[in-house]
Amino acid sequence: MEPDERIEPGLVIESFLSPTFEQWSYLLSKPGRQDVLVVDPGFRTGPLLETIRSRNLRPAAILNTHGHSDHIAGNRAIKEAFPEAPLLIGRHEAHLLTDPVANLSAAFGQSLISPPADRLLDHGETLELAGFLLEVREIPGHSPGSVVFVARNESPPIVIGGDVLFAGSIGRFDFPGGNGLLLVEGIRSKLFDLPEETRVFPGHGPETTIGSERLRNPYVGDQAERYQLD
Repeated sequence: MEPDERIEPGLVIESFLSPTFEQWSYLLSKPGRQDVLVVDPGFRTGPLLETIRSRNLRPAAILNTHGHSDHIAGNRAIKEAFPEAPLLIGRHEAHLLTDPVANLSAAFGQSLISPPADRLLDHGETLELAGFLLEVREIPGHSPGSVVFVARNESPPIVIGGDVLFAGSIGRFDFPGGNGLLLVEGIRSKLFDLPEETRVFPGHGPETTIGSERLRNPYVGDQAERYQLD
């Protein structure tokens, strides 16, 4: 499957689907630059690596939004191909990388272990990588310490959101370490303060915008009071 490439002024986002869990991995780059960001490499890393190598790109970092197996399965392959690329994950997610029970791979009869993180991320810090200025926002609830990456300086701004906010839905919170109230509160306080035109690239499903989800999302949007979280 060819990557889904979206070229915007000053920004290139390429999406790669891993069919096992219909999970999106992303390559983020700036036009004319050879350094790229690899986000949440999943089970199917072949097309992603082929794209990087065919264009002589250089991963500046591997970013994990959280540590569930479908979002970290490709970490080892990327690190083996580009050992100089640091692996970054939220501080409260780091243990999932090396614990098959915590990262849910054991539940599917696997024992998936990622290389450990090279750097742990904290809420509110800013990353300058591959020409991007990314703000780290920790939004727990789907997993113990999920983070999203917010590029406020892009036009429109973008969010690489993992499994926090989806088009018309939110991440599951029935996994170990999940908490629905924390997830809803985090989305409302740490994502819905962004401009309405902000584009959200989730870990599953189609792209959406902050404005659309604030208006229509049945779990966290303007009409969410009519719904109850179990």
